[in-house]
Amino acid sequence: MIRSNADHLLGLLADEVIEHLPRGKAYLSDQLQRAASSIPLNIAEGAGEYAVDEKARFYRMAKRSATECAGILDVCQRLRLVEEKRYIKGRELLIRIVSMLVRMAQKSH
Repeated sequence: MIRSNADHLLGLLADEVIEHLPRGKAYLSDQLQRAASSIPLNIAEGAGEYAVDEKARFYRMAKRSATECAGILDVCQRLRLVEEKRYIKGRELLIRIVSMLVRMAQKSH
């Protein structure tokens, strides 16, 4: 479930946000791509870990990347670079992902 949400987020951000950023905002595009990509990658690493503390650490890293994505989306919204419906869709998905990751990290302890 969490992996599919993270993959969905990555697709959503790529198709509906990053694609529509103006050329002069490549730094936001790059940062958003890196942060969004690291969410499913850290989830996968955590899922492959046997050590409980390491598993939780990877889930916390994924959560930090998700909150970074939320911050970048906020900046894009304030600069009027993203449509409101795309912003809301991204934020809603990020909120679900972060809450799942918090629970996963807590279960790992």
